[in-house]
Amino acid sequence: MTALTWGLLVLAAAGTGLGLWQWTARRRTIQRLNDMLDRAIAGGFAENRFDETELSALETKLARFLRGSAHTQKTIAGEQTAVKALIADISHQTRTPIANLLLYASLLAESSLPPRQQEQAQALMVQAEKLSFLIQALVKASRLETGIVSPVPSCNPVGPLLEGAAEQEDQAAKKKEITLRAVPFEGTAAFDSRWTGEALGNIVNNAVKYTPAGGTVTLSAQMLGSFCRVDVTDTGPGIPEREQGEIFNRFYRGGGTRTAEGLGLGLYLAREILTLQGGYIKVSSKPGSGSTFSLYLPLEPRRI
Repeated sequence: MTALTWGLLVLAAAGTGLGLWQWTARRRTIQRLNDMLDRAIAGGFAENRFDETELSALETKLARFLRGSAHTQKTIAGEQTAVKALIADISHQTRTPIANLLLYASLLAESSLPPRQQEQAQALMVQAEKLSFLIQALVKASRLETGIVSPVPSCNPVGPLLEGAAEQEDQAAKKKEITLRAVPFEGTAAFDSRWTGEALGNIVNNAVKYTPAGGTVTLSAQMLGSFCRVDVTDTGPGIPEREQGEIFNRFYRGGGTRTAEGLGLGLYLAREILTLQGGYIKVSSKPGSGSTFSLYLPLEPRRI
C-alpha cells in the first residue's frame, strides 16, 4: 500500500472522527436545550453555572430568556394574587352598604311622603339598584379576567338555552308589547349552561331594551361545521358600522343608546364568556334594519 493511500485513509479516519465528535457535541447541546425547556415548561427552571467555552451562544441566550420568563411569570402571579384579594375585598366590603341603601330607599319609597319627596325616594332606589348591578357586573368581569372563576363547558342541548333566555325577558317584552319567541331547536353544543345562559341573556336583554314597542325579537339556532350558531335578531334601530367594532368593549355605549338604561358591560361580558369557552360573537346590523347578534358555540369542549 502506497504512502498516498495511507495518507488518504488517515485523512478519512480523521474526518470520520471529527464528524462523530461534532455530531456528539451537537446532540449533547440539543439535549441540554431540551432539558432546559422541559424544566421551564414544568415551572422548575433555575439558573445554573455555565461555562461559555462549553455552551453554544444559543444555549446561553436561551438560558437568559428563560430566567427572564420565570421572573415575569412570578411577577404576573403576584399581581393576579393581589387583584384576586382586591376583588374579594370589594365584593365583601360593598355588599352590606349597598344592601342597606336598597333597604332604606325601599322603606322611604313605601312611606307616606309628599309627592316631591316620593319622587326623590324613588330616584334614590333606582340609583341604588344601578350601583348594586354595577358592582356585581364589575366583580363578575374581573373574576373572569383573572381566572378566579371560569366557565366549564360540557355537551348540553341548545333548545333549553334559547327558551330560558326568552323566558327571562318575557315580562319586559310584554310590557313593551314586543313579540319575543324562541324557535324550537334540536341539537347540542359544548357550553357552560350557567355562564352561557348569562351571556345570551345579556344579548336578549339588549334586544328587548332597544327594540321599539310593537317590534319583534327572535332567538334561533343552526348547526355549522364545528359550531352551533345562536342568533338573536331584533327589529330595533340597528347599529352604525363605525360602532360595530367598539360595542363589545367595556363600558362602551353607542350614540343612539345613551338615553336608555345600561352600563355598557353586557356585551363585554358576553364576549368574555364565549371566548373562554372557545367560542366567539359577531354582529350584523344596518341602521334602520335591526340587528342580529350571533353566538358561536363549539360542538366539542375545548381541550386545554
